[in-house]
Amino acid sequence: MRAAIPELPQARLRELTDHYASAVAEKRRQLWLGSALLVGAVLAAGWMGDVDPWKFSENFWRFPAYFANMVPKFSFTSAWADLSEWFWGLPRWTRLLGDTLLIAYVGTLSGAIGGFVLCFLASANLVRSRTIVFLTRRALEFCRTVPEIVFALIFVLAFGLGPLPGVLALAIHTMGALGKQFAEVVENIDSKPIEGVAASGGSWLQIVRFGAVPQVLSNFASYALLRFEYNVRGAAVMGFVGAGGIGQDLIEAVRKFYFTDVSAILLLIVATIMIIDFITERVRHHLIGLQGAGT
Repeated sequence: MRAAIPELPQARLRELTDHYASAVAEKRRQLWLGSALLVGAVLAAGWMGDVDPWKFSENFWRFPAYFANMVPKFSFTSAWADLSEWFWGLPRWTRLLGDTLLIAYVGTLSGAIGGFVLCFLASANLVRSRTIVFLTRRALEFCRTVPEIVFALIFVLAFGLGPLPGVLALAIHTMGALGKQFAEVVENIDSKPIEGVAASGGSWLQIVRFGAVPQVLSNFASYALLRFEYNVRGAAVMGFVGAGGIGQDLIEAVRKFYFTDVSAILLLIVATIMIIDFITERVRHHLIGLQGAGT
């Protein structure tokens, strides 16, 4: 025997239908209003930025033409000679690429140490003083808000050309970025070990050492490795302002329209980043327990 399906009174059914139609209409009005605001914002940004669609369409061909000029000319009969000519500066570029890796490594290591120290002071679950948490977080915000290239320009003026300005710029920016990420990890840890160390009479440093650090160390290392990948790219850009590394030769080739040199240097940078990404991915998977994960 089938159970009887209850039917709503017509007045109640009409009321629910009208309410649903009103809600749908309100959603549509919000969608149209949001779309109109987005289009208006795009048009206003284009107007304030002096965007000229006609000039863009007339000169768009220059973009693919530049990349076409970067492709070296090869022939089967002289492939090795053409390849040697393309990578004529390989010894010098390799040395500069090594400088770039060292700049990224030292900058990442220094910034990670600074972020490690400050993240515990920025964690609300470990520090009772709201003033200390507030000031530490604002300091980290300043470090990561100012672009690395700006820090590099300042340090180049202060210390001169070379890798030191690039290392300092990456270290400060890395400290701000990793400090925030580390603090968020610390604030999500299990509070029971913290309470246990505190209940046994441990000091604040002992709470951090024995209650917090063992829970977050693998995540800290994973974030630091990810940041190293990012900083290798950043270190290449540091050379644009004279902060050492392969970026100095890259910007010189771009300015002098040495197209094949640009493509050769970019290819070396891309290949290096791919190798670093592969290695750091394996290390990160090992640290977080994903040894068998595929790429």
